[in-house]
Amino acid sequence: MRLILPVLLMALLNACVSAPTQDPAELPAGSWQLDTDHASVHWRSRHFGLSWYTARFDRIDASLDFDPAEPGSAQMTAIIEAGSVSTGNDAFDETLRGPNWFSAERHPQIVFRSSNIEVTGGETGIAEGELTIRGITHPARMDIVFYGGNFNFLENRDVIGFGADMVIARSDYGIGPFIPAAIAGDEVRIRIEAEFLREE
Repeated sequence: MRLILPVLLMALLNACVSAPTQDPAELPAGSWQLDTDHASVHWRSRHFGLSWYTARFDRIDASLDFDPAEPGSAQMTAIIEAGSVSTGNDAFDETLRGPNWFSAERHPQIVFRSSNIEVTGGETGIAEGELTIRGITHPARMDIVFYGGNFNFLENRDVIGFGADMVIARSDYGIGPFIPAAIAGDEVRIRIEAEFLREE
């Protein structure tokens, strides 16, 4: 008897959730805001060439303007709070926030603004734009996978989901300038997972 209620509840929830659509034409146009509870930014770089040292940022935000009739015309802005860098080592986090690394006090935000989005397949695309770190701006590119869209009955709003990868050189942005690449690799790989909720 104790199992009946949980089973019925799960069946009801399952009935309320349909499979996501991956056809942009089935999604509504409008402005979308990042669901920060269901988003993450991780980065990694080589450590002595022996492993990929992995960390994250805990405070992120993003907005997206999207028209399903012209998915390539979408515009996206993403903002990361540099001071929210998190490695699991409090002392090292403070070092990374400092002037030789992310310089979070002087340059509190890391910003990506798209200038062009190219649809490359049914579920893939490329977002080109500018990335600013430590007040230094360079062209940057995201390789995007579109997971689809659905109606989030918990939020009572439409939701869409993406994954994205970006590769940058830390030397381009003056990050850790006195650390040789043999110790901390110059290549930094960034992984993004994001859900966007449609603004009402």
